[in-house]
Amino acid sequence: MTILNENNLYEWVDRLSRQYFHKPFMDGVRFNDRLRTTGGRYLPAKRTIELNPKYVFECDEKEVAGILKHELCHYHLHIEGKGYKHGDQDFKNLLKQTGSPRHCSPLPSAEKRPKYMYKCQKCHHIYKRLQRINLNKYRCGKCGGKLALANNGE
Repeated sequence: MTILNENNLYEWVDRLSRQYFHKPFMDGVRFNDRLRTTGGRYLPAKRTIELNPKYVFECDEKEVAGILKHELCHYHLHIEGKGYKHGDQDFKNLLKQTGSPRHCSPLPSAEKRPKYMYKCQKCHHIYKRLQRINLNKYRCGKCGGKLALANNGE
């Protein structure tokens, strides 16, 4: 994707705002490296949109545009004095009108894959876990049999 600096980002947000909302974007937009669980956020007190830069590098342009359109819904409703929060009907209606996503998809780098596989020695049911479990403490939920480490993930 070609959007690497905040000037290009501002121009893109303004273009999306005019295209989907028929209004100019007149406030601030910036990257925020500290965002971890979300693609972006709107700060009403500062009237600023923040974007997670990882989405720019790891996802396609359509995904990032969706995040920006979602944040623009918050922005324009807030300026107009309407309900701009996720639970407000005004917000839900504007999401539908503009084709904006309700949530962004998880980052490809953040998807958790199971590291450990445990197998029941009695019924052979497989359990996938991110963390190790105490085999003396836990048993199979289906038959009560003993569990054994099937492989050490990775």
